[in-house]
Amino acid sequence: MKIPVEISARHIHLAEADFKALFGEEAELVPEKDLSQEGEFASDFKVTIKNEEREIQRVRILGPFRPQTQVEVSHTDARFLKAEVPLRLSGDLAGSAPVKIVSPKGAEVELAEGMIVAKRHLHVSPAEAEKLGIKDGDEVSLRTTGERGGQLDHCAVRVRDNFKASFHLDTDEANALGIIPGATGDLVIQ
Repeated sequence: MKIPVEISARHIHLAEADFKALFGEEAELVPEKDLSQEGEFASDFKVTIKNEEREIQRVRILGPFRPQTQVEVSHTDARFLKAEVPLRLSGDLAGSAPVKIVSPKGAEVELAEGMIVAKRHLHVSPAEAEKLGIKDGDEVSLRTTGERGGQLDHCAVRVRDNFKASFHLDTDEANALGIIPGATGDLVIQ
C-alpha cells in the first residue's frame, strides 16, 4: 500500500503558558499553514533553541498548544548542539534533554526536560488501522524506491480519530533515502 511520506524539520510544540511567557499575554498562536493531520498547523512564530554549548535559530512553532512543551530535533541537530537527546515518541518527555527557548524579543523559557529526537512513525485513523490489520503501538516498516531507496524498520503506529495515513520522518531519515516532498512509500507490516 502506497502511503504519503512527510518530512518533519526541527520544530517546537509549546504549552500555552510557555507561549505567553515568550511572546506576551496578548499574543495568539494562529495558523500560517495547515499541516496534513487535521487541526495541526505551522505558525509564523519562530524561536531560538539553545544550551550552554550552541544554539539553533528560527525553529518554527507548530500548533495547537500541547500540555507540555516539546522540542523536536534530528540526530544531526543534537550533535550540533553537543546534547544527549533521546529518541522518543512524541509526548514521551520524562527524562528527555534540557533546552532553553528564546523568543526574538529575548524572553526565555528554560526546560529541565522536553527536547527529543522524534521516533519515525505512521499516522492512521482507526478505520485505516483496522483495514491494514495494525493497531496503536505496533511497528511497521517503510520501503521506498529510487536512487537512494531502502527500508526503514521500527516505524511506530499512531492511531487517532483525526489522523490520516502518512509516514513522518525527520530530515536525517528523509535525506538518507532521497525522499522529497510529495513522495510516497510502501507500507511493510512486520
